[in-house]
Amino acid sequence: MASSVKTFIFLDLEATGLHGDLPKITELCLVAVHVSSLKNPATDDSGETQLPRVMDKLCLCVDPDKPLTKEASEITGLDNEQLSDCEKKKFDDCLINTVIEFINRQAQPVCLVAHNGFDYDFPLLKTELLQQQHDLSSAILCMDSLQAFRSLHGQGRGKPGYVKVKFNLPEIFRRFFSKEPDFSHYAEGDVLTLILVVICKAESLLEAANYRRWGEIKPMY
Repeated sequence: MASSVKTFIFLDLEATGLHGDLPKITELCLVAVHVSSLKNPATDDSGETQLPRVMDKLCLCVDPDKPLTKEASEITGLDNEQLSDCEKKKFDDCLINTVIEFINRQAQPVCLVAHNGFDYDFPLLKTELLQQQHDLSSAILCMDSLQAFRSLHGQGRGKPGYVKVKFNLPEIFRRFFSKEPDFSHYAEGDVLTLILVVICKAESLLEAANYRRWGEIKPMY
């Protein structure tokens, strides 16, 4: 399934809260990377992995029309007053059409990638789309990078030197780059961090991933 994908679209959402809060999206970022860039990464003079030069980006802030929880505001740096003062629009037809056209512009087939995507990002995006009587193509592939990294690490279970490790995005980044990611809990920053860590293990990670179709994703609420 993965062998046919030409474009991986990395996705991150910021929102008003967690599952139990019935969250609404406050920020979304999609960055499209061709498979050739993932499998043939650029490096700097020291050999450190670099972001691809050719990337398409779509980053949008959204008025959720709902109060952010205190915790969400502290984590994301966003609040309702900021979004209102900057006259951000709600999750509407214009935003949805923009996202769909962004996806359609990429070399097909595409695969959406999000860290913890099956549990959070994909179900929340599906919820917002359905509330506006829209949806993405059911044939689009989806990959959860959190599950993929866990699966890849699990292949070494029982072997000498195997240790349990954490798989949140900053932890993975620190293991590969021995430093902190530039931005966390900021949609574009998290997406760029995700791209870098995926590139580090692209061949094996894309093979280990459990892919689903968008049509299999259930709304969060």
